[in-house]
Amino acid sequence: MEVTVVKSNRRTVSIRVNADLTVTVRAPRYATGKEIQRILAEKESWIQKQIDRLREKQALLQTGELSYLSDDEVRELANRALKYIPERVKYYAQLMGVKYGRITIRNQKTRWGSCSSKGNLNFNCLLMLTPPKVIDYVVVHELCHRKEMNHSKAFWSEVEKVLPDYKESVQWLKREGSQIMSRMKR
Repeated sequence: MEVTVVKSNRRTVSIRVNADLTVTVRAPRYATGKEIQRILAEKESWIQKQIDRLREKQALLQTGELSYLSDDEVRELANRALKYIPERVKYYAQLMGVKYGRITIRNQKTRWGSCSSKGNLNFNCLLMLTPPKVIDYVVVHELCHRKEMNHSKAFWSEVEKVLPDYKESVQWLKREGSQIMSRMKR
């Protein structure tokens, strides 16, 4: 496995498996080679899982079983999301008693949604390829950040108050989400 280490003024270590199956480690300047090797060893099974997923994706692309979304398809998903998601946000925000800022629809490769500290909400247009229950979960998840800007027990308790069966959507995203995300061109 080919590993590239990039040191910078960061506080944490991140590991990324690239499309060419190489690994990039981003680490703080003060991290020693020994520390980085220890982290790589701890994350070995995760790294191998990511490599296996990428190989599977590459095989599906070669056989034609998986195709990238065209620019027109992404635009269509974004237009559908712009009509659908703000209505769901409005519904759940009223139900939960929270306020929010701007809603933006994006075509992201790694995130389903996000909430800024100012209350602006971002959602991935690829959500339109998921079941409505999953879209609602992502909406509620982001709106719960208006109460708890973290993923603490208190945060998950807020999610559960609104969607008692939210874990089914979490599992669906774990099972199916990477396949949907992989349809975006890198």
